[in-house]
Amino acid sequence: MRAVTEHLAQLTVVLPALTAVLALWVGHASRRSTYVVSFLGGLLTLAAAGWLVVHTTRHGTISEATIGPLPVGDQLRIPLQLQVPGWAAIVAVAVALVSLVVQSFARWYLDMDPRYQRFAATVALFTAAMLLVVLSGDVLLTLAGWELMGWCSYLLIGHESERSKARRAAQKAFLVTRVADAPFTIALVGLAVHARSTSIDKIVALPPASVTALLVLLVIGVAGKSAQVPFQDWLPDAMEGPTPASALIHAATMVAAGTVVLTGLHPLLAGSRPALLTLAVLAAISVVLASVLALLQHDLKRLLAWSTIAQVGIMLLAIVVQPATDTTQLGIMHLLGHAMFKALLFLMIGWAAVLAGGTIVERISGVAWRRGELRRRLGIGLLALAGVPPLVGFVSKDLIIDESARQLAATRGLAPTIALVALVLAVPLTAAYCARAWLVLTHPTAVERHGYYDLIEDSETVQDVGLIELLETTPPLGEAEGADLEPATPYDEEAADLTDAGRFGLWILAVLSVVGGLVFFVPALGHLDLAGISPMLIAGGLVAIAAAGLLMRALSVRTVWGDPMSRVPAWLRGSASRGLDMDQAYTTLVAAPVMQASAGVRRLEKLLDRAVGSLAGFATWLGDRSERLHDRSPSRAIAGIAVGLLVVCFLGVGLW
Repeated sequence: MRAVTEHLAQLTVVLPALTAVLALWVGHASRRSTYVVSFLGGLLTLAAAGWLVVHTTRHGTISEATIGPLPVGDQLRIPLQLQVPGWAAIVAVAVALVSLVVQSFARWYLDMDPRYQRFAATVALFTAAMLLVVLSGDVLLTLAGWELMGWCSYLLIGHESERSKARRAAQKAFLVTRVADAPFTIALVGLAVHARSTSIDKIVALPPASVTALLVLLVIGVAGKSAQVPFQDWLPDAMEGPTPASALIHAATMVAAGTVVLTGLHPLLAGSRPALLTLAVLAAISVVLASVLALLQHDLKRLLAWSTIAQVGIMLLAIVVQPATDTTQLGIMHLLGHAMFKALLFLMIGWAAVLAGGTIVERISGVAWRRGELRRRLGIGLLALAGVPPLVGFVSKDLIIDESARQLAATRGLAPTIALVALVLAVPLTAAYCARAWLVLTHPTAVERHGYYDLIEDSETVQDVGLIELLETTPPLGEAEGADLEPATPYDEEAADLTDAGRFGLWILAVLSVVGGLVFFVPALGHLDLAGISPMLIAGGLVAIAAAGLLMRALSVRTVWGDPMSRVPAWLRGSASRGLDMDQAYTTLVAAPVMQASAGVRRLEKLLDRAVGSLAGFATWLGDRSERLHDRSPSRAIAGIAVGLLVVCFLGVGLW
């Protein structure tokens, strides 16, 4: 037992990695074997992470060596150690919990998928990579986990590789994040060189003024994996992956990894005003832009994707306004709450999509109206996302806003000002798109259009035909109007019934979304003065949330799908669904100049080749001309000299 305790952090990382290997190995036997291995591996990982929390609560920060320091000399020390402060242990629990729930849900969601075994193994490996980043005390280990997550995200997003959209989305996510990984890698290597060690403890002891440029590069690199401006466009397209993969990426792994890295380096980052200002600008723009675009999305899954970009921006703004000496880690607290309610929302939308045949408004409208279980959990998730008290979203967001106001009053700095403005704007916008999603999902018109089940259950004629087949004879309104929709896939009500393990996992996420902030996260993260939150701030937030909800309800009246945004011009909604055509902007501003430069280099190369060839041809021509000037007959003088040399040689040899 003592040996296990001494290597607890390593065990937490190794268990999901071993689970991935075993899932692939036993996957050839049966799907059930894969699920059993994945579930048990996830359960053991959660237990190990929970043990970490207990251990750090009793004994403080844990430091563990892995394979020992690398022998690279005295110029650079590479300890390769794991380091687990209290907040990292709690994040490890959240990662393990979400991964376990995703594995349980995926067993049902991908029941007919022939590549389920690979999916389960990739989820386990993804979890191991994130846990390595969370528990790392060495930037080399951080970089290893960071890059491994990029590869796993490529596999999960492109899981349905037979579809061209999924392949393009996976390639786009990989390429965009790889572009941002370049400054991230340069920053970590540069920091390690300055500190002469890859240990995070040694790096945070550096004077911030000496590494300002590297910290700015680090912030830019974090923005890529976190889908912040200007790298935001890959995440909504990543919705082409299976919904359980989206839940894992958005809630507990790659998108939140940047917050973990910056939190670990916060003592150093807090001393660099240029880096903090860069982070504040990128995160603030992302929060406001993503909140507006989430409100206008036609696909509810993409609505959640843009919502994730905004919520990650809030985590990063919490890092901006947190004092260097503060240990409460407000950004991590919002990460924990966001992991719970965003995983819940994605999985519930996935369940609703199975029932409705899609996630666009025309398909999914009214799907929760007659299903109380679906409606209750969706309501909890949306209320937590909107920040309604006393749910976890309210606790974390209001503490961040309150800290922003305090820092602005104390310093009058530009970064706290930017953060506070963005956070205040995000409150009503978040409430608005949450209210819109709720109104669409619970809109009764869709059910009335399809006919109430209790009105037809006694009709043998209708039951003989089959409800789904009957409904398929009349296309939905969006299709009748020429909307570009794929045909809905008929479903079996019994097959669409979620498993007990999946239900239990969703209830855990729902409970934590309600009480997690007050019961679990606040005591574990340190003393937080909840009473210090301004009553006026709470009242103002509630008024903004209520006003946004009432406005959405008023706009939804007399709409076909219960969608308040159906009153917005179609061209604007279309532009928002395309991310304001950022892809075109990237093509014009980045891809086109690069391609033109590449073409110019190729032309220059051809020109140089021709010049070299011409020079060689000129030399050959000049040689030919010179040869023609000579009569090519032997020179008598040279012949005489040669004969004389031969005679002298023979005489010398003979006389010797």
